[in-house]
Amino acid sequence: MSEPMGKMEAAGGLAVTTGVDVNAGVERLRSEGVPAKVAAKDATLWGPEAEEEASIRLGWVDTFVQSKELVVPLAKLRAEFAEQGIDHIALAGMGGSSLAPEVISRTLDLGISILDTTDPGQILAELGEASLRRTAVVVSSKSGSTVETDSQRRAFEAAFKGVGIEDSTKRFVFVTDPGSALEKLATEQGSHLFLADANVGGRYSALTAFGLVPTALAGADIAELIDQAEEFATSITSEDDNPAVVLGAVIAAKPTITIADDGTGVVGLGDWAEQLIAESLGKDGKGTLPVVLEGPAAAGARGADRVYATVGGSSTGLPSGSALAMPDVVVNGPLGAQFLAWELATAYAGYLIGIDPFNQPNVTESKENTNRILADGLPEERPHAVDGAVEIYGSHAGTVAGALGEILTNADREDAYIAVLAYLDRIDDAALAGLRAELADRTGAPVTWGWGPRFLHSTGQFHKGGRQTGVFVQITGEVGEDLLIPGRDYTFAGLQAAQAAGDRQALESRERPLVRFHLTNRKHGVNQLLHAVRELS
Repeated sequence: MSEPMGKMEAAGGLAVTTGVDVNAGVERLRSEGVPAKVAAKDATLWGPEAEEEASIRLGWVDTFVQSKELVVPLAKLRAEFAEQGIDHIALAGMGGSSLAPEVISRTLDLGISILDTTDPGQILAELGEASLRRTAVVVSSKSGSTVETDSQRRAFEAAFKGVGIEDSTKRFVFVTDPGSALEKLATEQGSHLFLADANVGGRYSALTAFGLVPTALAGADIAELIDQAEEFATSITSEDDNPAVVLGAVIAAKPTITIADDGTGVVGLGDWAEQLIAESLGKDGKGTLPVVLEGPAAAGARGADRVYATVGGSSTGLPSGSALAMPDVVVNGPLGAQFLAWELATAYAGYLIGIDPFNQPNVTESKENTNRILADGLPEERPHAVDGAVEIYGSHAGTVAGALGEILTNADREDAYIAVLAYLDRIDDAALAGLRAELADRTGAPVTWGWGPRFLHSTGQFHKGGRQTGVFVQITGEVGEDLLIPGRDYTFAGLQAAQAAGDRQALESRERPLVRFHLTNRKHGVNQLLHAVRELS
């Protein structure tokens, strides 16, 4: 869009400005009283099939009020840690337990180590003695049984003992729902425990203990985040300026929404919004696909099938810099308000599309496949071809470039999207993420990027339950140093490989195109993939 934006609504410190024609959606939401009904936690809004789930999932509407009770005890615990020389927080959590803390950490430059991985290299990097002696570990899991989080907890427990910290129980801070196995463990061993709001689903939990405990312990002023949300909440039922209503209509307007930071103070919100939108709306064969961009006007930002959004903390409403292409929608305001606005908007979009925004019917499929593979062993697979440091599976091509070309051909049809799924170390192998923009630059299809198994708790729902037009690229790699998971008969590399194989089985059962590149040497393989895609016309 290059013409000036035509619609702006601002309230509670946040503004949504858009040139997309969303009048029909906005009018429907207002005329049918949806904002007021959401504010009143009306579980009947999304239809009778959704009512049971919605009745226990609407606590997020005002959960920030309850979260005020966290401010004082977390400040006290942070001071206790400081007296003990503990000044670093590592977070073991997945999906809703890690994405909001990561946004807060990046925005406020807190330096929290986010461990939402099973890659042994990424985990081993956190287990050095010097780091361990100054680290407290927040273990976050709503269910209390998340396999990645439990495995990370076990690794830290053993590592603390390995450097002579025998009584490490007070180094652990548990965040979970009441009644979970994790609550029982924390109580039994005398670790710090914070219980979250049980009436809030994981992806809506940014302003609960899941988002606030690790960030407060790392130095965030969570009272300010809560105040920002509380101020924005005054706009929820407004008949006039109601930014979340406009944003909800925007999300529902087209099949895809692309999201970029605008550089004005909020960092990485797209990664959190990606889970919120994909897991809430990607089901029943439909929904809105979120695509996180590297920056404003990145490759693939625009298209007839998508809305291009920028997000920032500036109150001016538009990103700075005349060279930036005008986005379709701009969402500007403080982080606490952003969290609540996007949560509301996603619930509104679900209403407009006709989707239950609170269930996730396909999330467990890959998990069940993984458990079966861990019990029975990895399926035997042989590459169709080997090109340098890359083994190629699921393609008729004999080279990496040829296989990438097949991917582009498969994506050259209406409604197709490409999803790149990398089961690697997202710190050491970060350069590979450049593959997303390179593929987007060479195709008209939306291209998403996911680090595995992180995306299984996010866009994985859309891949299985959303529109069945995805073209999938899975990337795995050889492991240098592995790490045994204490108390289990498998390693982190074994778990990672089983998760990748389990996800492949879930995608292949839907007969979706899937090519796997296995890097026999990660550094060389990453370079080879990037070089090959740049050679494509």
